[in-house]
Amino acid sequence: MVPTSPAERLRAAVSARLTTDYVFSFWTALGWTLLTCGIFGYYVVYKQFQRSVEHNRRRIEVLDAATTLAWERAQAAGRAEELTPWFQAIGVQIDVLRRQTTEFRDPGIWTVLAVVGGGIAQLVGYVFLDQDLVAHEAAERAAEDQLAALFASLGTPVALPPAPAPKTPHNVTGRVLATLGTCGLYVFWWQYDVMVQGNANYMVDWAREDALLLSLGV
Repeated sequence: MVPTSPAERLRAAVSARLTTDYVFSFWTALGWTLLTCGIFGYYVVYKQFQRSVEHNRRRIEVLDAATTLAWERAQAAGRAEELTPWFQAIGVQIDVLRRQTTEFRDPGIWTVLAVVGGGIAQLVGYVFLDQDLVAHEAAERAAEDQLAALFASLGTPVALPPAPAPKTPHNVTGRVLATLGTCGLYVFWWQYDVMVQGNANYMVDWAREDALLLSLGV
């Protein structure tokens, strides 16, 4: 059954993280890549892009459903007009995430590029994934903090766990030079960072989603 109410949509979007938010084990991925003479590495590329795309879409639904729920409560309290600027500010952050869905991030195509273009395509992919995560974290956390303040003003305090500051972009020039200087070995460290930083983002998001559901009682 398709969720219809904002509360149902919110619960469904949070539950979907079991299938969208793939958590990497770097050492397991590296082991299988070595055992398969590099073939498994292409699957790793696919999953890196797939999880980035799917997680972003899921988070849009989480934030949009929560915002719709807040709007319903604001209307019920007769404060919709008063709080409209707050909703507009949240919408600006959600729009950042929506724009990311239009970027060239199809996991299948990027896997083909990695097969055809080799290491160069893979490194370009890492740059894009990092840039996406930087923008994604900043937008989603700003939206969540604004939502928490909005619900508090409506009489429902939301105790979000503190989140670290959004990550800073990788030093691409330094990483490329390190890759060249180590005859390509630094690529494994680069891959490790992309995996672990994505994992860390999920852990923070999950804790804040759980707190949101608990506080809202949905």
